Amino acid sequence: MCLAQPAKVKKIKGNKAIVDFGGVSRDISLGILSNVGVGDYVLIHAGFAIGRLSKKEAKDTLGALKELKDAL
Repeated sequence: MCLAQPAKVKKIKGNKAIVDFGGVSRDISLGILSNVGVGDYVLIHAGFAIGRLSKKEAKDTLGALKELKDAL
């Protein structure tokens, strides 16, 4: 099973971005997703942004992932 995680775009340089996963920053590729801006929420899988989310969708997904983690 594969899982994509929401992250907030903090900085963009070319086709790379720095995103925030709840306080943890990572470099990711924007090579397969266009028109991404600073402040956008994106789905990250295997180091690539694969989709864009609204702020509400991102927060709902992050909340569900936290509930799952807390249940384990």
